[in-house]
Amino acid sequence: MGEKEARTAIVGVGNVLLKDDGIGVHLVRELSNRMAPDNEVEIIDGGTSPDVFPSLKGVEHLIVVDAVQAGGEPGSIYRFGPGDVMNARSGLCSAHHIGLIEGLNMMRLLGMEPKSTVIIGVEPGDITLGLELSPDLQKVLPRLAEVVLQETASGKRNTKSEQRME
Repeated sequence: MGEKEARTAIVGVGNVLLKDDGIGVHLVRELSNRMAPDNEVEIIDGGTSPDVFPSLKGVEHLIVVDAVQAGGEPGSIYRFGPGDVMNARSGLCSAHHIGLIEGLNMMRLLGMEPKSTVIIGVEPGDITLGLELSPDLQKVLPRLAEVVLQETASGKRNTKSEQRME
């Protein structure tokens, strides 16, 4: 993070080599192209590295975007709180699930836990080898960007349990 710490961080995680699994990374690239530089919001390509979370010192509002298999139609957008991911009894499944839990726990243990954390999940349609998103997720990418931008505007909002956002 730069000299002035951003109050909000948007972290996109995922493996761009596995089509829809890379939705978080594709989303942060989209936002980087759409947004003017902002000292209050930092956009981070977290890839598949859980090490990104402990580096977010001073972040008050954390938004994580990842592919999440929750049983919906491809392109479904979900909103989770950290407790939903930590407990993960609802059938939530992500290739980065363990790394995400460890990263959030590390932030908590280091006393760096943000005031609010939101996980935006997108139901993948195709996680086979390939660099492009499936047509379903290409179509939902603009809507996903709007959802994340709304979260940055309302970062102080309390997180709720799993919520479908369509």
